[in-house]
Amino acid sequence: MRAKSYLDLHGEMSADIDAERNAALDMLGPAAASVRAAVAELLAHRTFAYPHSVLPMIVHGVETGAPGPAVPLAVVHELWWTSACYLDDLADGQAVLAAGALRESEALLATVISGIPLPLLVVQSPRIPEEARGPLSAEIVRCWIGATEGQLRDLRADVDEVTCDAVVTAYLGKSGAPYSMVTAMAARLAGCSDERVELWREFGNVFGILWQLFNDQQDILTGRDEDLANGTVTYLLACAVENAGPDSAADVLGLHAAGRHSPEGREALTGVLLAPDVLRRYEEDISAFRDRAHRLLRELGGDAAHSAVLRDFVDRASPMLLRAPNRSPGRSRPSSDGDVAAPSTPTGTGRA
Repeated sequence: MRAKSYLDLHGEMSADIDAERNAALDMLGPAAASVRAAVAELLAHRTFAYPHSVLPMIVHGVETGAPGPAVPLAVVHELWWTSACYLDDLADGQAVLAAGALRESEALLATVISGIPLPLLVVQSPRIPEEARGPLSAEIVRCWIGATEGQLRDLRADVDEVTCDAVVTAYLGKSGAPYSMVTAMAARLAGCSDERVELWREFGNVFGILWQLFNDQQDILTGRDEDLANGTVTYLLACAVENAGPDSAADVLGLHAAGRHSPEGREALTGVLLAPDVLRRYEEDISAFRDRAHRLLRELGGDAAHSAVLRDFVDRASPMLLRAPNRSPGRSRPSSDGDVAAPSTPTGTGRA
């Protein structure tokens, strides 16, 4: 019998999540009908490939055996990432885009409401115990500060000092902050001690790094090459720079700079990034992050069934997909072994 996965849980709970999302929109009130319509349109337009919104529900299940009480946190996750995806496009220098029937300015306004006021309304709702509302609200604020710090570090990355440690610091903000937000929130909602909340926060940080590494790989595999075109300093680039040593690192960084303006530069850089020795280092580090996540789950323990779902979730978020390219005619892109999931969104989160 196949073990339950996070996808199975999402299938079981998707109707509850949809109902909670509609209830959240209703919290905007009759005087904000235009706001409600705009946010609803933004949510319908900004869909995601992976239903990671169930993560706080799984954490709550680990702690209590019941994922259902954390459905509001699944909606918070969805709202946050919907806003973050749009803002990520802006931070990367992309033009402001319309969303569905929304004009550019309307989409931007809806993004602001989706990211901050509406999640705060959700955690202040009667569905959340009164004693938990303040701490959960503080987690949302903390997340936005941490995620913005990570994004700024990413934008201001000094390409002359590219290191794996520096990239991890940025990833802890960009992806670690939102994932650690929902894992810590779920633990607080479950009534965990402060010490246990911090363990769940650490797990969320590690999971966020793993998912960012997954998203980075998908950017190459799908041929989107958004990271190369945006000049993003990825962990894979840092592996290539550190592997090259001081004599050749400048050449790698030169290709990185050229890739922002030239398809040929991006193709040349991709060849460097997919060198066997670079991929070997990359795979070893992914395995180390995965092992760290599993160690935290062993330390946390909890409900066996939901812990098994979460361990499987970690494994699904941390495959090594990249391979050195096949140089045969007509084939320049690498492929993964076996099934590859559908392309993710710009930030790489699942449909929350």
